[in-house]
Amino acid sequence: MRGVIVVIGEALIDLLVRPDGRIEATAGGGPFNTARTIARLGQRVAFAGRLSTDAFGRRLRDRLAADGVDLGLVVETHDPTTLAVVESGRTGEAGYRFYLTGTSAPGLGMDVVETIGRPAALHIGTLGLVLEPIGSTAEAVVQRMPVETLVMADLNARPAATPDRAAWVARIERLLSRIDVLKASVEDLRFFRPSVEPIDTATAIVDRGPRVVLLTDGPGPVRIVTAGATRTIEPSPVEVVDTVGAGDALGGGFLAAWIGAGRGRADLRNGDALLDATSFAVRVASITCTRPGADPPTASELTD
Repeated sequence: MRGVIVVIGEALIDLLVRPDGRIEATAGGGPFNTARTIARLGQRVAFAGRLSTDAFGRRLRDRLAADGVDLGLVVETHDPTTLAVVESGRTGEAGYRFYLTGTSAPGLGMDVVETIGRPAALHIGTLGLVLEPIGSTAEAVVQRMPVETLVMADLNARPAATPDRAAWVARIERLLSRIDVLKASVEDLRFFRPSVEPIDTATAIVDRGPRVVLLTDGPGPVRIVTAGATRTIEPSPVEVVDTVGAGDALGGGFLAAWIGAGRGRADLRNGDALLDATSFAVRVASITCTRPGADPPTASELTD
């Protein structure tokens, strides 16, 4: 896995309920979308997760393969594919409900830990930090990463799928000392620290280990929070179709830009490099918002 970005977490089917009542089944899951984004942007990426042998699972596998994601770390299962019902509001925001028990995504076990090796970067997040045993597996993978591997986490909190918030918070607390880049929305940080302003939580997190917090706020500015400094990027206005996968695209876009430029953990002290990579990621996310479902752009679309 040398030189490869590894994304560990869930792949699932989003049942998109449109405002007019139409229902569309699309491939989704935060880590799944992140891996696809990285691959579409021309970087080597492997997805570590469970995929069902059912029709939905085959669709997920085919989508990853079509985008160029390495499937060598995928674990096959006969458990049915995990489902998320996604309801889009009139302004494009997405609300989620999950069908999890006995399904494919949560069951990723410790067998995968020894197979990941020494990637250039590791990405974790979303339900992969909540469900079991996948949450414990992801935590074990992070703790075994070599010192040169950049670790990025996307909180991407899903309160409806988090029955034990205290356990989720405790896991994040344990991981902070090894996370290098944390991506979170203001809603994520309000769920993490309800009584604290999100920007104050982001600042406190930087003091705990991560060198960077990428703080998003829907259509508002993205803030790059580092020790002693906060820089802001204003997204260009776009016509929003929906926001499904936009945050995942931002995280994937950042890693693709960072690793693609040959940068590593030590370079996270370079403020101008952070600004460049985050600006690229914001552009990737903005384009994703102009399309239905999670449909990140390719590298060629960004250079046209």
